[in-house]
Amino acid sequence: MRYVAPPRGTVDPATFGRPPLSLWRDYADLIEGAEWPSIDALNRRLPPGETHRFVAQTPQLLADGQHYEQRIAEHGAIATREGNWHDLLNALVWLRYPALKQALNHRQMDEIARIGPKRRSRAQYAMTHFDEGGVIVGLRDPSLLALWDAHDWYGLFWRRRQAWLDGSIRLALFGHALLEHALNPDKLLVGKALVFDTSRVGADVDLVAAGTDMIASGRWLNDPLELRPLPLAGLPGWRQDNGDEAFHRTTACYQSRREGRQYPPAWCLSRQGRG
Repeated sequence: MRYVAPPRGTVDPATFGRPPLSLWRDYADLIEGAEWPSIDALNRRLPPGETHRFVAQTPQLLADGQHYEQRIAEHGAIATREGNWHDLLNALVWLRYPALKQALNHRQMDEIARIGPKRRSRAQYAMTHFDEGGVIVGLRDPSLLALWDAHDWYGLFWRRRQAWLDGSIRLALFGHALLEHALNPDKLLVGKALVFDTSRVGADVDLVAAGTDMIASGRWLNDPLELRPLPLAGLPGWRQDNGDEAFHRTTACYQSRREGRQYPPAWCLSRQGRG
């Protein structure tokens, strides 16, 4: 069933005070309140020197027949539906992480040039999944990866709960569809994660910048199977009920690992690059 976001103005204000939406409070004026921001208001928030612009997605715009990604690459025009949660939250990601969005656009264009605009490659599926539901994770304690590999969600989110609080695990949420689903607090959010081993670098490492480099260079997002499911609903503070042990034994978003499913190793970050 296709997800339908709640109408603007009906979202419980408390929802904006909990992750993941609370992590985007610097854009509160755009996502909270009864009025939708205009396209001009979005453009006024672009970083200095940014050449891309949001443009209203109208029938006249779409009449050019161009692919969405092609319009961005050739004209710097990000087609945006007005009064639409999905596109507004996508705009927020462009505002915060323009280099990462541009890396995805460049890679999409490479694939379009290779196979044409009517077909989709494994890499394009991976990039789309990440664009919609992406999370970049840094593990300071690599032993946690074994729990994740085994889908031992009780171990990862309850027995090792402190790891989510003490910095052993850090994450940057990128997927705008995750933000849209978070508007409904009953949704059990599950991200699509790419993982760094950060045990050799400092806690201040920029996960998004490192991930942008990996994507731009083609080392990441060549196949959807690179992406690990991450039940964000289990993170401390992301739901009111996950402070109870029972949640981590019974929640529906904790799925078993499919037989034969293997995940790639975490990419090791060091001061010199890959370890």
